[in-house]
Amino acid sequence: MIVGIGVDLVEVPRMERLLGGRSAERFIARVFSPQEIAAARKAPRPAEAYAARFAAKEATVKALGTGFSRGIQPHHVSVLGGERMRPRIELAGAAMKEALLLCVNAIHVSLTHTAQSAIATVILEADPHPPGPCR
Repeated sequence: MIVGIGVDLVEVPRMERLLGGRSAERFIARVFSPQEIAAARKAPRPAEAYAARFAAKEATVKALGTGFSRGIQPHHVSVLGGERMRPRIELAGAAMKEALLLCVNAIHVSLTHTAQSAIATVILEADPHPPGPCR
């Protein structure tokens, strides 16, 4: 049963400006996990890879119905895989707590990007008859 759907669009030129700014390293370290950083830096166009991952983080919190609130921070959502590997979402901290409240048992993510934009769609699934209490 679908319990959440989220979609987000990030403009790649905006991400390029963030990555080229004075506080780029601080932004990257605050928002992305070490695995996400390594994958983006290996990508042919790192700004597109970062933009797609950021869009997936936003789409995930939209699917949870929280946005970046209730203690959820960008680093609580990790986007792993990509570049010839199927992307997947891993949750931690407050994002994981929200997913558990919804009884999420599967997270589906689709990413796409061009030189101008990156888009992510996230679908959260839950067991229609969970063993415990859920929202």
